[in-house]
Amino acid sequence: MTDASEPRGDDENGAPHPRREADDARRLADDARRAAAAADAADEGDPGAVLQAHLRAARSEFESQVAQAKADFEEANERIKERTGRDLLLAILIGLAIGAALLASLLFVKWVFVVFALAAVLLSIFEFSRALIASGRRVDLVPQLIAGALLVGTAYFVTSWLQWVILFVALAFVVVWRLVAQMASHDGRAYGTVLGDVLIATFIQLYVAFLGSLCIVLLGKDGGEWWVLGFIVVAVAVDTGAYIAGISFGKHPMAPRISPKKTWEGFAGAVAAAIIAGVLVGLFMLGLDWWMGVVFGIVILGTATAGDLGESMIKRDLGIKDMSSWLPGHGGVLDRLDSILLSAAGALTLYYLFTPLVAS
Repeated sequence: MTDASEPRGDDENGAPHPRREADDARRLADDARRAAAAADAADEGDPGAVLQAHLRAARSEFESQVAQAKADFEEANERIKERTGRDLLLAILIGLAIGAALLASLLFVKWVFVVFALAAVLLSIFEFSRALIASGRRVDLVPQLIAGALLVGTAYFVTSWLQWVILFVALAFVVVWRLVAQMASHDGRAYGTVLGDVLIATFIQLYVAFLGSLCIVLLGKDGGEWWVLGFIVVAVAVDTGAYIAGISFGKHPMAPRISPKKTWEGFAGAVAAAIIAGVLVGLFMLGLDWWMGVVFGIVILGTATAGDLGESMIKRDLGIKDMSSWLPGHGGVLDRLDSILLSAAGALTLYYLFTPLVAS
């Protein structure tokens, strides 16, 4: 962490480099305009010289405007970074890249999304397990990845009842592995600690792998790709609405002990974004009535907020800010899936509730 009194790449007067470059460009533009005016006065009989002077002045003016815009953006980005700890430009670029890959997989080849989701779940399990291991917990990484791959990889191809059987097998697999590994270690860990390790082993599968598999179950339904895209759009709208409102108006902390930077003003922005996005998605993407779209938005608002706060609570308990630094500007993969995972369960429930109503 950089102390507020220390320079952060600025010049000796404390002015940021982009601002200094903008000032230099502005002075050059003024000089060019004065040169153009002098050329007008001295070379009225030489149109070529006058034209060249004006072109130089126009180019300098353009460079000045570009430098000014760059400086303004850099300053705004730094203020946002200081307040949220995120690099706005990197976050936007990475978000757009992920969104483009997600959209292409859902709209063109559905099974590609299964690969996309499987990779995201396995990476989330990996970074969550590593964070738990760093905190002193015993987590068997390879069995966790195998069980997670089994749950998510089969969800698109099996029936619903068989998915529950696979869940039971996955949980039994990680629990038995942990118990056998503990017996083989002979390290004298207390019974309560061992029980905690077993519960954590099951929690990783239920929280990351099982909830991720529900997204794949929804994908396999008739028109499921639109439902998956729809609830992700609403979840992203919730996150974006909360971010913009929190940055612009946030003053009253919502849950200071869990996530100090979340505010009630940000939550109000999330509510408005969720309802608007829910109605639009429901009407134009899912073929729902407007009131169903409102319900859709509110449910995803609740699940996305609960998922976000839940992961924040886990990270606070582990004493970390992000699960990893693999996604600059976002943190880890699980930091991006926290609101998506729980929302998959909410969207699947609404699919079962609303589809018969729409069909009738």
